[in-house]
Amino acid sequence: MKIQFSTAFAALGCILLASCYPYNENRGRRQAVKPPEKSVSSADQQKIKAQRDKMKSQDDLKKTDDLVETNAPDPTGATTTNTETTKPSGEEKRTDYAFANKVPGKEGFVFSPYNNKIVDVRDIPSGTLVQDPTYTGAGKGYFRVP
Repeated sequence: MKIQFSTAFAALGCILLASCYPYNENRGRRQAVKPPEKSVSSADQQKIKAQRDKMKSQDDLKKTDDLVETNAPDPTGATTTNTETTKPSGEEKRTDYAFANKVPGKEGFVFSPYNNKIVDVRDIPSGTLVQDPTYTGAGKGYFRVP
């Protein structure tokens, strides 16, 4: 009886240890082979650098031509001053954000203008620009509190 009990106990121990061992799911699959990275030869690098220099010099010429045109004297002889200020080429800030709609019967809650979900805006002053926490689009969903 002791022999059967100890054999059963040993078999049960082996099964438990085998079940705890992590199973390798990728055992039968082949590893993906990455293609070798292509390196640019020195001749190609020189061509690329020459193209960049050429583009940069063309851009510089355009800038100087624009400056010459804006500061050119008036052929009529009148003196003019250039008071225009140039805007930075970065992104312009949007000022036309949508207003949220109030939830009837719930003070401090609004419907998001993007997905019509309820957003808590308690203790936020009216007209404040807030980001919609429920918006899942590519950009950030900003709206104004009514």
